[in-house]
Amino acid sequence: MRRGSESSMLLSSSLRGAQQVVLLFAAMNLLGCCDSHGGLLMANASAREYRWDVSYQFKSPDCFRKLAITINGETPGPTIDAQQGDTVVVVVNNSLLTENAAIHWHGIRQIGTPWFDGTEGVTQCPILPGDSFVYRFVVDRPGTYLYHAHYGMQRSAGLYGLIRVAVPDGTVEPFAYDFDHSLLLNDWWHQSTYEQAAGLASVPFVWIEEPQSLLINGRGQFNCSLAGTTDVCNTTAPECSPYVLSVVPGKTYRLRIASVTSLSALNFQVEGHNMTVVEADGHYVKPFVIENLNIYSGETYSVLITADQDPSRNYWLAANVITREPRTPAGTGILNYLHNSPDEKPPTAPPAGPMWNDTEHRLKQSAALRAHPDHILPPPATADRMILLLNTQNLVDGHTRWALNNVSFNFPHTPYLIAMKQRLRNVFDERPAPETYDYKHYDIYNPSSNPNATIGTSIYRLEFNSTVDVVLQSANILKPNKSETHPWHLHGHDFWVLAHGSGRFDPDIDTARFNLVDPILKNTVDLQPFGWTAIRFRADNPGVWAFHCHVESHFFMGMGVVLEEGIDRVGELPDSIMGCGKSKLPKRS
Repeated sequence: MRRGSESSMLLSSSLRGAQQVVLLFAAMNLLGCCDSHGGLLMANASAREYRWDVSYQFKSPDCFRKLAITINGETPGPTIDAQQGDTVVVVVNNSLLTENAAIHWHGIRQIGTPWFDGTEGVTQCPILPGDSFVYRFVVDRPGTYLYHAHYGMQRSAGLYGLIRVAVPDGTVEPFAYDFDHSLLLNDWWHQSTYEQAAGLASVPFVWIEEPQSLLINGRGQFNCSLAGTTDVCNTTAPECSPYVLSVVPGKTYRLRIASVTSLSALNFQVEGHNMTVVEADGHYVKPFVIENLNIYSGETYSVLITADQDPSRNYWLAANVITREPRTPAGTGILNYLHNSPDEKPPTAPPAGPMWNDTEHRLKQSAALRAHPDHILPPPATADRMILLLNTQNLVDGHTRWALNNVSFNFPHTPYLIAMKQRLRNVFDERPAPETYDYKHYDIYNPSSNPNATIGTSIYRLEFNSTVDVVLQSANILKPNKSETHPWHLHGHDFWVLAHGSGRFDPDIDTARFNLVDPILKNTVDLQPFGWTAIRFRADNPGVWAFHCHVESHFFMGMGVVLEEGIDRVGELPDSIMGCGKSKLPKRS
């Protein structure tokens, strides 16, 4: 295998690269070089076509049998392998019988194809049971990305997988390796998503509780002695045998580590082996060495490890819960040195990782994430607009919800993209969404004195091509002395991570801490308990985009907002995304 032949790199250009891509799409649309859906047809690009049947199947990924949502009978679903500039075509047949579906291509910016972002209620109507839907988009840059369900809470039922986009032939990466492997991390419940959603929406509130298992590449081990008498649980089932990563002594491996957890932040470790971080969310990182990796839902990393330990034994791969008091056993796999039996368990206990509540350990890693010196895209020196979002847990008519600036988000029945492009009225609240809160006086260390919030459907309208800062502020939840971690994901964009901080953000003081020299670009970022995170992005991708907490239950409970930019620049919408709410299919002669 050629060293570094499958990589995840940033477009080899400066900040103007992202702007040039947008201009390129616009120019090519004018020249008639693109397909009817706005997809870029590149001279040397290929089409990667997939046909997926989405259905419920009985699966036992942690030895406990339950209904899972599968693609072609499997969970995780198939990995999409493509090269920069390829067009990916996925034909999705919804065989769920009684449930709608939608699939989001997490980290793919959908430049020129905002209607294929796969976000039900924002960019498309859902795929009805028995119907098929064709997603068609260009993977415009290399990297390691995800796909997952974006309807209800289906992600936690097993509808997810990896996207790996290789660099163009002849491209040299700023690191070398011998082999390329992927590790997809997930948490797993035995309760159905129907039961979970009903509990979250109930009065009194019923929490989903902690997951039963952690999975590595769809495999985990539940203690079957804890199963009920009518449950089916078999520890000898091949489906739940530990994932085995086999290595050759002396060789260097690129591990693409991705988290699609529904609740848990994780710490990942390869026993006895240091890891060098080289990529995050598809962008090159100034390399740094760690013993273990903190990874939040929606994030992807590439790390390098060298098989340089005692080759006479095997070692643990271990994923442990952090930021929440662990009630779930570690997810484990086996690093198998060649010539040892892959079934041979290591002679040691799996690594426990750092303390679950060690916030400083997590902030240290976040601070170490900087752009690679040869691939720095400096952000604009100033922002045109700052939006401050206070993350709180609230009550709405007795229901427990999450809110931003005291507004808890709900999807309208007609997707925003359709409503705005077709100028449909009375679909969502068109009053401006709240951009700030009383940051000078709000006490983030105690439950709010007025916990009541309101339900909202208003959005943030951004001037096209403007620079926007968003500061996320974490606060105490409804219970005393407790704040939570939130991974925030922005659709349609990457953003610069300018700073993390503890305590209450004050723009008059803390903006001086912003890193404007070499900040990393990401699409998902962590917000720590009783802390804040500041990001900056260019509103240069015409469309309507979700920005939300990637914890499945938190988003279900209202922890998200919607951004609009350049809606007048969006091309004609395809018929396939319409048909729900007030959207109407065009009349045909």
